[in-house]
Amino acid sequence: MTRVALSRLPGDRVLVVEDGAESVLAASELPSYVGVREPEAPRWVWDDTVRWYPSLLAAGVRVQRCHDLRLGHHLLRRAPAVDAQLLQGAESAYWDRLGPSTPSDPALFSVDETAEHLRADLEDSRQLAAVAASSEATRLGLLLAAESAGALVAVEMTYAGLPWRSDVHERLLADLLGPRPPRGARPEKLEATVAEVRAAFDAPGLNPDSRPEMLAALRRAGLDVTDLRASTLRAHAHPGVVALLRYKQLAHLFQTNGWAWSDQWVSGGRFRPSYQPAGSTTGRWSSNGGGALSFPAQVRPAAMADDGWRLVVADVAQLEPRVLAGMSGDQALAKSARGADLYQGMVDDGAVASRNDAKLGLLGAMYGATSGESGRMVAGLTRRYPDAFGLVEEAARAGERGQVVRTLLGRGSPALGEAWERDPDDPPPDADSQARYRRAYGRFTRNFIVQGTGAEWALCWIADLRNRLWRLGGAGSLVDRPHLVFFLHDEVVIHTPADLADEVAAEATAAATTAAGLLFRDLAIDFPLTISTVRSYAEAGKPGAAVDS
Repeated sequence: MTRVALSRLPGDRVLVVEDGAESVLAASELPSYVGVREPEAPRWVWDDTVRWYPSLLAAGVRVQRCHDLRLGHHLLRRAPAVDAQLLQGAESAYWDRLGPSTPSDPALFSVDETAEHLRADLEDSRQLAAVAASSEATRLGLLLAAESAGALVAVEMTYAGLPWRSDVHERLLADLLGPRPPRGARPEKLEATVAEVRAAFDAPGLNPDSRPEMLAALRRAGLDVTDLRASTLRAHAHPGVVALLRYKQLAHLFQTNGWAWSDQWVSGGRFRPSYQPAGSTTGRWSSNGGGALSFPAQVRPAAMADDGWRLVVADVAQLEPRVLAGMSGDQALAKSARGADLYQGMVDDGAVASRNDAKLGLLGAMYGATSGESGRMVAGLTRRYPDAFGLVEEAARAGERGQVVRTLLGRGSPALGEAWERDPDDPPPDADSQARYRRAYGRFTRNFIVQGTGAEWALCWIADLRNRLWRLGGAGSLVDRPHLVFFLHDEVVIHTPADLADEVAAEATAAATTAAGLLFRDLAIDFPLTISTVRSYAEAGKPGAAVDS
């Protein structure tokens, strides 16, 4: 496959390197150049997808393949099967420090600094050599391709935006909070809830947003609490607790998805958050703007398809337990996973007495439960599923020894020293503290391998689904065809013309099967989807929605 490396040059110019041949374009000429070359399906190689792709999309140019060097560099630098020395060379120190960009960055080609003009072709050669020399070259190659495809998806979802009815959002806020308040003031209904809290705790000047003040008020009322978590508060019967919990819920809505949020992140009838692929150490995405990955149910009714369009919402059932079955090669657990409900499959296979027992045991194994009902279930199920439970146990022991672990495709965990940040001026921790930390790190590595491999499956899913949706749309632009508008770990939302909704649902299912085959070639693992076709995101999964399993 042809690789075309693009690097920024001073003076709003672009260096193009292909098979060692160099040419220079004006930045303004890049969209037309990419558009002409795109039918050949080259792999565009650039420092950071967010720095290049938005301007291409704005010019009507969709890219099929890319290689995101920033994501690739950080992934390979930590991958256990890669010789990190092969990544060293000219400018490599800059690549080590290169952080994610955001769509709000200033003009892409205007800053004359070394870090702004890194040679993509040089870094690409190093990354290709590092992968080729690895014993896990095939898996790492798949991971890099999926990671870069995810970066394209992220930019496309920000560009297209999630359909958003601002009038519905305004009505929801008014119903829950009252009219829009002046800047710096609380909404009317939120202020009324503050008065209830103050009255209940006989504290006229109490600020419920102040943790010290609130804890002191609770203790004066005879409530022995050390934190303000909802689960802690619910354990106490006091009239003020009900008001405080309601205040915390409404205040969170006001601060995170209120009028200021709408002003910043909703435009042109679309919610346009900024995603950060591989934003966590496991490879899961995060959000560096808009709070897309903590999208509360209270405002989901405002996420509404355009007239004549629908939202197809697809989520995979019990992703991480299924991933554990596949990556461990555990035939017994894979058999239980054949069907829509893995936990019920474990019951039907006679492994446990109830679905709840199955869930407790599997989650306990993945998160390190050693006591209580969950710990008891783990002990029993280890004998039934020795490969699956043995795999996470081995990862935990490796973590306790200070070793890094890896996902199925080769992403490495942060080292013990990276995860344990300590002020060098502090005295060294005692033996008990070190032992506690190593156990905690072992719980992290236990879950890392499963959560990280789950993220890899999801990347392969959306990468394949992205191309399937494009092929459904005929000759239209990205937003004229079915397109992804939201992604949350194991769930996607697709905006589609209503007459293509059934085909979109079928393609989502087919893409899930493709992802399973890419990761678990030697073991058939079902990844069943729950699919709803709805007008509003809030309707997904509810009775009356069009649902497939």
